[in-house]
Amino acid sequence: MSHMVLIDGHHLMYRAYWAIPRTLKTRSGEQSNTTFGMASMLLAILAKEEPDHLVICFDAGDKTFRHEEHTEYKEGRAETPDDFYVQIPRVMELVDVLGLTQVSDPRYEADDFLCTYAKAGENAGMQVTVITGDKDALQLATEKTRIAIPHKGYQQAEYLGPQEIEAKYGIRPDQVASYKGLCGDSSDNLPGVLGIGPKTAATLLQEYGTLQNVYDHIDTIKPTVAEKLTHDREQAFFCERMAELVSDIT
Repeated sequence: MSHMVLIDGHHLMYRAYWAIPRTLKTRSGEQSNTTFGMASMLLAILAKEEPDHLVICFDAGDKTFRHEEHTEYKEGRAETPDDFYVQIPRVMELVDVLGLTQVSDPRYEADDFLCTYAKAGENAGMQVTVITGDKDALQLATEKTRIAIPHKGYQQAEYLGPQEIEAKYGIRPDQVASYKGLCGDSSDNLPGVLGIGPKTAATLLQEYGTLQNVYDHIDTIKPTVAEKLTHDREQAFFCERMAELVSDIT
């Protein structure tokens, strides 16, 4: 079976930037910690995964279609230092030199490309590995698609399939968007339902399956929880929609 590897490019770049000392520079004085770290991880991935197909997915802009719906989307994140951004052109050069395919579009996030390519790979009968640390991508896990979270560069990657995700988080991959609709995601500035935390969100989804079904059975839920759900109903469905990844980028 052919093996497709999909990489969250910006996730790898951020890991490289923070893992390698910022004092690392070329002979000409150009900062190179991100580029060096990225090269090391890409070579490790190629050696370990031995892909038949590989695509690196990058974020291309500050404003995607999600920002058009939610102007405060992802606000509140710590500012990334300028010396990270100046290294991006070098990273792109590195990817080209290695002969690797890269994709991006300012309208979409890298996660949307990961989703689109993962579904295409599955439909083509491939085994798919998605390399990222973004929990949004957990919704992509199936019997044919696994998530690989890098650790120690890529030496100790953590592989997550549907069973591992359910054991670790208490929800199935197809419930990730509903989960974020309930308890939110501070990293994306999605509030979810005020007062509903991860444990309660997982418990509700274990009982009712989907966000819609939670609300369809609101009368059977503990009154204090039902009151919170009722108050933030619109916000819950909005956050769920924002967390859903696009699978049909053309």
